[in-house]
Amino acid sequence: MQKVDLILKNAIVLTMDQDLHQYTPGALAVVGDSIAAVGFEKDILAAYSAGEVKDCGGKVLLPGLVNTHTHIPMTMLRGLADDLRLDVWLMGYMMPVEREFVSPEFVALGTKIGCIESIRTGITCMNDMYYFEDTIARTIAEIGLRAVCSQSVMKYPTPDAKSYEDALERMRAFAIEFKDHPLIIPCVAPHAPFTCPPEILKACTQLALEFDIPLHIHIAETKEELENMRRENGMPVVPYTKKQGVFEAKTIAAHCVHIDEGEIRTLQHAHVGVAHNPSSNMKLASGIAPVKAMLDLGLKVGIGTDGTASNNDLDFFEEMRLASFLAKGSTGDPTAVPAWQTLLMATRMGAEAMHVDHLTGSLEVGKRADLILFDLNTIHNSPRFTHDENGVYSQIVYAGKASDVTDMLVNGKWIMRERVIDCLDEQALIDESQVVAAKIDKFITKREKSILSKLLAIGGASQEESFEVQIKVSIDDPKPIIEKLDSGVLMIVRSRHYREYDTYFDFEDKAEGRLRFREDHFIERNGSISQVRSRLTLIGATPERHYPQEVMLSRSRFIAPADQSLRFYREYFKPVSEVEVEKDRLRYLVEYKGEEFFINVDEIKKPDLGYFLEIKARTWSEKDAEEKSALITDLLNLLGAPSGKQTVKDYIEIVEER
Repeated sequence: MQKVDLILKNAIVLTMDQDLHQYTPGALAVVGDSIAAVGFEKDILAAYSAGEVKDCGGKVLLPGLVNTHTHIPMTMLRGLADDLRLDVWLMGYMMPVEREFVSPEFVALGTKIGCIESIRTGITCMNDMYYFEDTIARTIAEIGLRAVCSQSVMKYPTPDAKSYEDALERMRAFAIEFKDHPLIIPCVAPHAPFTCPPEILKACTQLALEFDIPLHIHIAETKEELENMRRENGMPVVPYTKKQGVFEAKTIAAHCVHIDEGEIRTLQHAHVGVAHNPSSNMKLASGIAPVKAMLDLGLKVGIGTDGTASNNDLDFFEEMRLASFLAKGSTGDPTAVPAWQTLLMATRMGAEAMHVDHLTGSLEVGKRADLILFDLNTIHNSPRFTHDENGVYSQIVYAGKASDVTDMLVNGKWIMRERVIDCLDEQALIDESQVVAAKIDKFITKREKSILSKLLAIGGASQEESFEVQIKVSIDDPKPIIEKLDSGVLMIVRSRHYREYDTYFDFEDKAEGRLRFREDHFIERNGSISQVRSRLTLIGATPERHYPQEVMLSRSRFIAPADQSLRFYREYFKPVSEVEVEKDRLRYLVEYKGEEFFINVDEIKKPDLGYFLEIKARTWSEKDAEEKSALITDLLNLLGAPSGKQTVKDYIEIVEER
C-alpha cells in the first residue's frame, strides 16, 4: 500500500478532465503539492494510506475555480462610482483616485480582502492585472492561493510608473523574481490597444516571449472602442492587435465582447484564451460576448469576475449562472452553454485560457492539488435527482451559492476548513479598509465641488493658465481684410484654416466659470480635413480689465487636451445647460513691432451671426497687457477695421444676447 499525505473520501468527485469522469462515492489522494490518485473510493482506499484521511460527508469534490480576469486590489474601490459608462467610470473616477491613493500598502490591503472573498467563493487560481503587482503576488503567495499576476503597462503615468519604460523595467524585475515560483506566474499586461500604442504592445510582447510568460490584455470591451479603432486604424480591434504581434505570446484576452466570427477564428488559431466577464459587461452596458460562437469554434473561454469596482463582488457562482443565462438569452437557444460546459469554463477550460492547465483546472494525477468541497445538502439545493449524470453540474451552476463552499486545498495545503480561514483577521481588514475609504470620500467630495479640480483630475500635467488681451470687431465683408493680410502689410509667421465646433457647459454655480469643449478641424487648400484636435478650456470668472478702444484683458483660462468624447465630458462634468457655437476661422499668426498676435477672421455659422475680426495676444503682466492693447489698436487701423463695432464679449456671450 502506497503512503500519501492526504486522502479525501466519501465524495462526489467531478474531475473536469477531458472525459468529465465522475466517481460516486469517490476519493482523491494527495502527496506533497500534487494529486497522486483519483477514482472510486474503494479503489483509492485499497491502494493508498495516509496520515490524514478526511471524510467529505457526501459533498462534491471538484477542482478549484479559476478566475480568468480580475483586478483584485480594487476591492478597495468597491462602490466608489457606479451606474456610469465605462470611459467616465475609468477615466473620470478610477484613474484619478488610483493616482492619488494606490500604493504598495493600498494594494496589499485590497488583495487580502479580495483573497478572502475569493476563497469563500471557491476560487483557487486567479488572473490579476493591476499596479505594484509584485506586492500583490507576495500577498497572494503568503495567503497560499495560485495566481497569474499581470503587471500593468500603458501610455499614461500610473501609480507605480511614470512612463511605460518604467513599467516595463518593473515588469522585468518582477518576472525575474517570480519566474519559478510554485504559486505565482508573472505576466505582462499592456492594458488595452487604446491605452497602449504599437511600441508598447510590441515591447510587452517581446518581454513575454523573452521570459516565456503570458500576456494579459483587454480586447474589444466596448462598441466605442471598436468604432474608434475602425476610424483611426481602418480595422477592428483583433486584427489591429494581431498586426502588432501580440498574439505571438501566450495571450489572455479579457472581454472580447465586440468581435465577429472571423476574429474568433483569428484568436483560436493563435491559441489566445478569452476571459468572459458577464457581470462587469452587463453592469457597464458593454454588451454580451458571443460566447456560444466562441465555444462552437473551439476557442478556450474562461470566466472572470473583473474587478469589484465594476462588478461589485467576486462571487464566482453568480458569474457562472449569468454566463450560462446570457448565452441562452442572447442566442435564443436554451441549450446554449449548458451547466456542464459552464463549469468546465470555470475550471479546466479557464486554466487552458490562462495557459496554466498543466498545473490546475482538473483533478488529474500529476496536477497540483487545487480543489474545493461543495455542500449540496442545503435547502436551496434540495431535493437532488440522480437519474441524469449531468444533474450535479446543474445543481452547482444554477442553484449553487458561494456559501456552499466549505473547504479549500491549494498546492496540497489547506486554505479553508469547514468555512474557517485562519490566516487572516477579517474584522481587522474591514476596519482598516474603512479608514482608507474615509480618506477617499474626503478627496472625492472636495473634487466634486470644483470644476477646475475635476478638470485637473483627468487632464494630467498638461494644463496651463493663460491670460490674453483681445478685441472683436463685427464686419460686413471679410474680403478687404483678408486681401490686406495677404498683401504683405504684416509679417505672417503662419496661417491656418479651421472649422471650430464649440460646446459651452454652464454650471449652477456661476463662480465656477464656463467650460468649453472645442473640436478643431484643420482644413487644407483643397477643402479636405487633414487633422482633428480637441481641447477643453475652463474660462474662469476672474475680474476683467478694459483698455482704450475696448481692448480687454480676459479672464483666466485653464487649457487641457480633450482625448475623450463630448458625451464623456457631458456625463463627467454634469452641466446644467449647454450651448453650441460653430465657426469657420482663418487664423494668422503675425509679427508686429516685435510682438506676436493672432488675427482671426471668423464666420459664425451656428447661430448665424455673420463675420468678425478678432485680434488677441497672450500676456503675463499688467504692463505687457497695456503695451499690447495699444498695438492691437494700431493693427485695427492698419487692417481698416470699421470703427464703432468693437466688442469685448466672447462669442458665447454674443450668442446669449441674441
